[in-house]
Amino acid sequence: MKAPAIRFYQTGSFAVGNRLLDPEQRSVQAGEQRTNSITCGHRACQGCGEALGARYALDAAMRATNGQMIAANATGCLEVFSTPYPETSWQIPWIHSLFGNAPAVSTGIAAALRAKGREDVRVVGQGGDGGTVDIGMACLSGMFERNDDVLYICYDNEAYMNTGVQRSGATPPAARTATTQAVGPEPGNVFGQGKSAPLIAMAHEIPYVATATVAELRDLEAKVQTAMEIRGARYLHVLVPCPLGWGSASKDTIRIARLAKESGIFPVFEARDGEVTDVSEIRRQVPVEDYLRPQKRFAHLFKPEPRTEVIARIQAGAERNIRRFGLLPDPKEGS
Repeated sequence: MKAPAIRFYQTGSFAVGNRLLDPEQRSVQAGEQRTNSITCGHRACQGCGEALGARYALDAAMRATNGQMIAANATGCLEVFSTPYPETSWQIPWIHSLFGNAPAVSTGIAAALRAKGREDVRVVGQGGDGGTVDIGMACLSGMFERNDDVLYICYDNEAYMNTGVQRSGATPPAARTATTQAVGPEPGNVFGQGKSAPLIAMAHEIPYVATATVAELRDLEAKVQTAMEIRGARYLHVLVPCPLGWGSASKDTIRIARLAKESGIFPVFEARDGEVTDVSEIRRQVPVEDYLRPQKRFAHLFKPEPRTEVIARIQAGAERNIRRFGLLPDPKEGS
């Protein structure tokens, strides 16, 4: 299921312009028809991409399953800001596991439901990049290898934000964190480390792998809908900018997520059984500098003097993503 194709007018932010979308094309934040899976009362920071991503993803999952769903949540920002004991902001069946075993807990829930003959109830596991890409990778790989009937969603804010913005396996090169300081000849996170969880998931040749950002919420909802129509192991990796950890303005969360995609830094695609089947093409390519500048975690790349050689290496990585996934439209198709 693809998101509805909408021709946006360019006003600086891909806004729709001076017209209203048809009702079936709209994506409202709240309403009687929505589950409102995570509701008011949580402690997320202003502009939190993770809170937005989780809200839309799980509301879409609840719609796809007619409300028959259980969510398992790893320790991390999403769990901490949504369930300060004894309160909770979740309005769905929800269980908190440890930092690294959310995939295993999700698998256990799915196995229990299967033993009870409850094929109508589906399972979603979720966690941040720390609990997914690092601490939970072994459990996640096992879930993929067994092809357990679970959709696992990683909300990627590219560091361990809840414990003080330490580097994770998803932290990009040259980014400043509490453990990759902007000092020395190669300041920030070193090049050549980390891992791509979507590519690792694809290597397991599971039924469905996709990436998304909070800048394209219809695309996110459509991919969750697609994932819930499939049985077996599925993986969705969502880029969720963190104003606190990235040093960006809370009002710029959506814009920065969009720049990540439009620069090629974060490829948005779908894959089936290990093969890429669809990509979200770049509409208007921008240099990576446009993405880096609004974030204080990259401030050392621009002052006191621009570190052009480092920026060039980041640009080369984006260009590699563009080539690998075919993110630019074919010029022949536009002629």
